[in-house]
Amino acid sequence: MPAKIFSAATVGLDGETIEVEVDVLTGGLHNFTIVGLPDTAIKESRDRVGAAIKNTGMKPVHQCGRITVNLAPADLPKAGPIYDLPIALGILSATRQIDANMAGKMFLGELALDGSVRSVVGVLPMALLAKERGISEVYVPAANASEASVVEGVTVYGVKNLTQVVAHLSGASRIMPTPHTTFDDVERNGQMYSVDMADVRGQEQAKRALEIAAAGGHNVLMSGTPGSGKTLMAKALPSILPDLTLEESLEVTKIYSIAGHLQKGVALITTRPFRTPHHSASAVSLIGGGAVPKPGEISLAHHGVLFLDEFAEFPRTVLENLRQPLEDAVVTVTRARGHATFPANFILVAAMNPCPCGYATDPERVCKCSQIQRARYQQKISGPIMDRIDLHVAVPRVKISHLESARTGETSATIRERVTRARMLQAQRFGQQRTNSTMSVADIEKYCVLDQESKDLLRRAISSLNLSARAYHRLIKIARTIADLAQSERIQSPHVAEAIQYRFTDDTMGY
Repeated sequence: MPAKIFSAATVGLDGETIEVEVDVLTGGLHNFTIVGLPDTAIKESRDRVGAAIKNTGMKPVHQCGRITVNLAPADLPKAGPIYDLPIALGILSATRQIDANMAGKMFLGELALDGSVRSVVGVLPMALLAKERGISEVYVPAANASEASVVEGVTVYGVKNLTQVVAHLSGASRIMPTPHTTFDDVERNGQMYSVDMADVRGQEQAKRALEIAAAGGHNVLMSGTPGSGKTLMAKALPSILPDLTLEESLEVTKIYSIAGHLQKGVALITTRPFRTPHHSASAVSLIGGGAVPKPGEISLAHHGVLFLDEFAEFPRTVLENLRQPLEDAVVTVTRARGHATFPANFILVAAMNPCPCGYATDPERVCKCSQIQRARYQQKISGPIMDRIDLHVAVPRVKISHLESARTGETSATIRERVTRARMLQAQRFGQQRTNSTMSVADIEKYCVLDQESKDLLRRAISSLNLSARAYHRLIKIARTIADLAQSERIQSPHVAEAIQYRFTDDTMGY
C-alpha cells in the first residue's frame, strides 16, 4: 500500500502543496527511484535518506526492495533538500515501520546522515500554505520553528532528528509545539539603526529631499563630490521611514525566507530593508532569476531602500533592467523551467559623482575632465532611467564650519514623525501599502487638483526644462507629497515650486 506524505514547494512567493507518494515492492532487487521533476539535490536525497534511516536504527532501505518516490504534481519542478524528511517518513510508513495517521500533517526538512534535521529555506510561505489548505500540523526543523510560529491557526513542531519525529508520530514521546509568535511579541528594533539623520552635518536640501522621498516613496539621485555625505545620508534614510506593519513584515520575511537570507531564530523582520549591491553586480543578482527563479536585490529591498552607490559605474545593461520594476513595483522572472513574480516596491537611492574625477561641481577643486569626458560619463545612465527618478539633488562639499559644529540637526525620530503623519494621509486616501509615488493618472486627476497659479508655474517649468509627460506627472506626485508633509489638503504653488527644484538640470549634474 503506497504511503502519502504532505510537503510543500515555493513558486515565487507562494507555496504549493506537494504530495510525496512512496511505494515499496518487497522481494525484488533493491532500487531507489525518485520521479516528479526533481533537481540534483532531491536525487541525492536517496543517499541521505538511506543513511539517516540506517543510523537511527530502522530497517536499511537496501533491504526493503524496490522503492519508488513520486513528487506530485509531476509537472512542477522541485528543488532543494526539503523533501528528505517526508521521503524518509514515507518509506517508514510504506514498510510498516511506523503506523501513524499522516492526514492533516505537513513535513519539511533536510536530513543529515546521522538522522538530524537541518534547516531549510522558504518555511514561512509553506506554513502559510498549510493554514490555507486546512493542514493543522506542520513539522519543520527546530531552527525554522520560530519562523513558522508566526502563522496563527497552525500547530508548529520543531524537530531535531528523525528518531524524535518517529517517536512523536507513534505516540511514544511527544514533541512540545512551538508557541505562537504574535507581531507584538517580536522585538522591535526600529530605533536601532546605525545612522541617524542628526549625524549628517549640513546638506539641508539633500536631507529635505530624503524626507520627501520617505514620505511619498519617491526615488532619489544624489550627485556630488567625493566625501560630501551621500552614502551617510542614504544609510540614514531607513531610520526616517515608518515602522513596518504586520502585512509588510510578513511580505519582507517571506522574501528573505525564500532567498535563504533569514537569520536563524528570527520570527519576523521588523526593520526596513537596506540593500546596497556593489556596482559589479550582475543583472540576475539585481533583478532575480536562476534555473529556479529566486528574488534579487530589488525584491530583497521590498518596503525598504535600494542604494546604488557609484551609480554611473553600474553596467548600462544592468541598470536598464530597472525600468519596469521602477514603474510597476513588481518583477516577473521567466526561465525555461518556469516563471515567478516577485514584489519590488522599494525606494531607489542612487549616488554618483558629477564626472570621472568627481570635482566638476566643486568650487574649491579644479576638475581634470574634459567636456567630452563629462558627457560620456553622464551618458552611462540612460534618459528613461533618469526620467524614472523623481528627486535629483546636488550634494556640495561640506564646509569645515559644519563639521566642527555641535550635533544640532533634527533627529531621525523627529523627521519620522512627520513622515508617518504624511503616510497616514496617503493610507486614508488610497488604502494600505500605497504611496503618492504609485498614483495613476486617474488618481492624479482625483487627488491632485491644482489652482491656476500652480498650473501656470508647472506649465512654465515643463516648457523651460523640456520635461516628458512622465516627468510632468511625477512633479505633481512630489508636490502632493510636499503638501502632505505640510498637512495641507490642497496642493499650493509653493509645493509645486519646491517640487520643480528637484528635477534634473545640466547644472545639477555638472555639465
